[in-house]
Amino acid sequence: MLHRGHESTDGTGGGELTVPMAWLYAEYIADELLRTGDLMPPTSFEFRAGRDALALTVFLSDTEGELSGIRVVTQLETWLSLTAYDQPWQDWVREALAVRAADALATGAQAPDLELAGNAWRWLEETELLAPDLNAVPGGAPGGEEEGPKVWTKAWQLGLPLGHLAIHLF
Repeated sequence: MLHRGHESTDGTGGGELTVPMAWLYAEYIADELLRTGDLMPPTSFEFRAGRDALALTVFLSDTEGELSGIRVVTQLETWLSLTAYDQPWQDWVREALAVRAADALATGAQAPDLELAGNAWRWLEETELLAPDLNAVPGGAPGGEEEGPKVWTKAWQLGLPLGHLAIHLF
């Protein structure tokens, strides 16, 4: 018997597979937003960074457990505000993950969605991607570098603005 991740909360296990539907749905929404925006190839690390950042935003902003019932269009403004440049997104993610983990521990609930979200966050935080240096002086690139200087950037710092732009383009 399969259970949706947020419905199987008794923690008894019983040999039943708990499916992390909330996380999978958040990933699906993020994937579709990025594909619609056509900002980078879906096989690139940049796409993965954008998808994971958006999926975390979608998943963690669903505080009522209604993710599968939401209409994407009604949530776009919320996701835009959370992913805006001047917002402390990474602090919000850390805090929201900690709150969800504490809730799961207190209730003894299985949390496969939370585990996948935590894995995505760890990848975004621990992985660095070579990206254009957005703080470089225009025209200051050494001869021969058509794209300008590049720097190693945490995946979330690259994925978050890509996700934000994908929301705008939707």
